[in-house]
Amino acid sequence: MIDRAGLAEFLRNRREALQPEDVGLPRGSRRRTNGLRREEVAMLCHMSTDYYSRLERERGPQPSSQMLAAMALGLHLSLDERDHLFRLAGQNPPARGGAGTHISPGLLRILDRLDDTPAEIVTELGETLRQTPMGVALTGDTTKYTGAARSAGYRWFTDPTARDRYAPEEHAFLTRMYASGLREIVTLRGPDSRAAELADLLLAQSEEFRRVWDEHEIGIRPHDVKHFIHPEVGALELTCQRLVDPDQTHSLLVYTAIPGSESHEKLSLLAVIGAQALG
Repeated sequence: MIDRAGLAEFLRNRREALQPEDVGLPRGSRRRTNGLRREEVAMLCHMSTDYYSRLERERGPQPSSQMLAAMALGLHLSLDERDHLFRLAGQNPPARGGAGTHISPGLLRILDRLDDTPAEIVTELGETLRQTPMGVALTGDTTKYTGAARSAGYRWFTDPTARDRYAPEEHAFLTRMYASGLREIVTLRGPDSRAAELADLLLAQSEEFRRVWDEHEIGIRPHDVKHFIHPEVGALELTCQRLVDPDQTHSLLVYTAIPGSESHEKLSLLAVIGAQALG
């Protein structure tokens, strides 16, 4: 059963505890509100201001699990706070660990400060949860996919266009890497996991996947240097730095180029292209 008073109080408390700079928003010179405004939280949660405001006033419908997950991300809640939010709303909290999609506040705070750098937060199955604008400019919007296609490894074997932005000389290695990584996750998470479901789907749909899966390779790790082919700026050689959240097994991937290199100049051009696309 929903605890409307408790939910409203908790939402107000968490909203007022956040500052604009905590979530990548400008403070402005005329701010009088303690913490964030309701309309700012609504924007961060991808919902209407009216819907969010009604919850703070102990009104409105019982939030769905999707709406609660969006509020947990928008309010930069910890896992414990997220679970508390779900229980206040009369819902069972989502699973933690490899299957979880809740991003930790720490990773979100870092990502919010990387507007001038290609970066993304991904799950252990290669599902993109959040990208910076530069990340979208580099690889396209990879948060738009649904179902099994959310996984980069699944798309690699089932969607020919998934390989377009990667240098051809890297394709054979990436094929082995995706199969190896998925096999390790299946062993770790078990036969009833989403990883096992993805493996079964790929075994049924891709002859190439069946071939590399049967080779039973383990321990093939991503290269630190990635070679991209961008449709507008051409070849890019970028170093990938990875920050891992052990609680959710999510990774923050940040792509940088050596200062003064051709790729560094192309990243600057990519920033302009990305800004024009957003405009």
